Amino acid sequence: MVHRLAPICDAISRLLSPHAEVVLHDPVTDEVIGIWNAISGRSVGDPSLLGELQEVTETGMDVYGPYPKSLPDGRWLSSVSAVLRDEEGKPDVVLCINVDRTAFDEASRILAAFAAPVVGQPRVLFEHDWSEALNEIVGDHVRRRGVTVERLTKQDRLELLAQLDKAGVLSQRRGVPAVARALKISRSALYQLIAEARKEPNDADPA
Repeated sequence: MVHRLAPICDAISRLLSPHAEVVLHDPVTDEVIGIWNAISGRSVGDPSLLGELQEVTETGMDVYGPYPKSLPDGRWLSSVSAVLRDEEGKPDVVLCINVDRTAFDEASRILAAFAAPVVGQPRVLFEHDWSEALNEIVGDHVRRRGVTVERLTKQDRLELLAQLDKAGVLSQRRGVPAVARALKISRSALYQLIAEARKEPNDADPA
């Protein structure tokens, strides 16, 4: 049985290397009869200590887990065990795959930290940063429109320039070139739009 399962066990251990070990146990002698990538430090001939699994092999179930286990150094494992039976249905070999959770738990912790709620920009750092205001206003505008900057209509641009003017961006030194770059238009086109955005509406004709 071991020689037939060895290529499978080797393939699984290579796929999950270096995070998993694959072990074959003899449920009758309660010994390890094959082990690949032995992160637990065990070797062939060591006691399997499968007392609990020796009992469940009689339940008729063949796959157990994932269930937690731990190593003496404190590392946690996620384990799956499969009971392989002979032609008469008797437990012949128990195959266990033990995955070291350390790398995955650390990755989960890092991702969770990145997903933490954003608390907002500290006002003391950004209240005078007109370029940050430019980015926020333009970004918010295109998100609300659901289009890219290049696809903004003339009316969209006029409304956007009114917001930028109100925020004081257009009055900043080098503000106009920065806005032109953000909107991906020429300076001359921008100046024309600014003039139109700032132009007061004509008085309504008398009825």
